[in-house]
Amino acid sequence: MLQELIDKPAGEENRLLEKRLNIIAYIVSVVVLLLVGLMRRVKIDVGIDFSFLPPLHATLNAVAAVFLLLAYYFIRNKKVEAHRRSIYAALACSALFLLSYVLYHFTTPETRYGGEGAMRYIYFFFLITHVVLAGVILPFILLTFNRAFTGQYARHRKMARWVFPLWLYVAITGPICYLMLKPYY
Repeated sequence: MLQELIDKPAGEENRLLEKRLNIIAYIVSVVVLLLVGLMRRVKIDVGIDFSFLPPLHATLNAVAAVFLLLAYYFIRNKKVEAHRRSIYAALACSALFLLSYVLYHFTTPETRYGGEGAMRYIYFFFLITHVVLAGVILPFILLTFNRAFTGQYARHRKMARWVFPLWLYVAITGPICYLMLKPYY
């Protein structure tokens, strides 16, 4: 049954829906990248202290990583509905993280890492790879989701094989960066 669903070609209306969803994914990705690029340069004083948000960011990323691992486990065990729910939860955690992260960085001065020696290099390795991959992977996460949402499971699976480990890496390195930066907040 599952293999029939995977091998069944998507109908024309699903392809059209995917194209529309892909346009939305590209727009969302561009807007997010622009906001992330601006948030370090533009500060908005709203009179609220958002310094409580970094632990929330780390928690949301860690929970997203757990949901991604659960999604992987479920799909390996052919529990498609549980996989779907886990992906929705990972997406929700990532979306909440992103909204909170942008809010925090638009309203709060940047915290700089103060460590020295080898730990400084380790921190910046994680930070740079995390930030670059987060920016690169976002549209691919959305496109992979669109393929599954429109019933194009073979195409979804093909893309998810390389999107999943990158998304998981970003979700894991976020909390690592937070824990390494925590003493300097």
